[in-house]
Amino acid sequence: MTLSRRCFNLYLAGGLTACLGGLLVTGCSTTSSEEKAHKKEASSVRVYLEERFDTGDKTTLVPIYRAKPILIRINKTPVLDEGHLEDARVVDVVGGFAVVLKFDFHGTLVLENLSTAYRGRRLAIYGTFTDSRWLGAPIMNRRITDGRLVFTPDATREEAHRFVRGLNNVAIKLGNKKESSAEPSKGGAF
Repeated sequence: MTLSRRCFNLYLAGGLTACLGGLLVTGCSTTSSEEKAHKKEASSVRVYLEERFDTGDKTTLVPIYRAKPILIRINKTPVLDEGHLEDARVVDVVGGFAVVLKFDFHGTLVLENLSTAYRGRRLAIYGTFTDSRWLGAPIMNRRITDGRLVFTPDATREEAHRFVRGLNNVAIKLGNKKESSAEPSKGGAF
């Protein structure tokens, strides 16, 4: 009796293992196809400096925030782009979430110089991912010495994650970021 019960349990255990293994393989193939699709995503970012005066064809007015647009005059030449980006993250903040862009040495110097010389002005951020639009305009109210630009985007959390994934993929392709760190941890420090 004991022998037949053990045989039954071995057959049952083997069958359950086969079923679970099949489910795991099916689940992994879906995840890997999503991961492959995520790795093909690309985004771009352009950071523009706010200008106080109209200097002819060098400046333009842009609407920031879709719900209640604010017109900001910017210089038409971007001061930073994804070419100097090392990492991007979506982080949780009080009341919602924010996007953190971490720039390389050159980007850090640019941010430090701009935030010192133009304290109180805005940086208009234009992003291209599934959509192309103005995402935010943070005010430089302190000196930025760590190369991190933090802003609350005019986007849903899903759009922000898509934007950040695309930026990180571009940073990997440009050699600014290692591939092993392609998927940022939630809210973690850099």
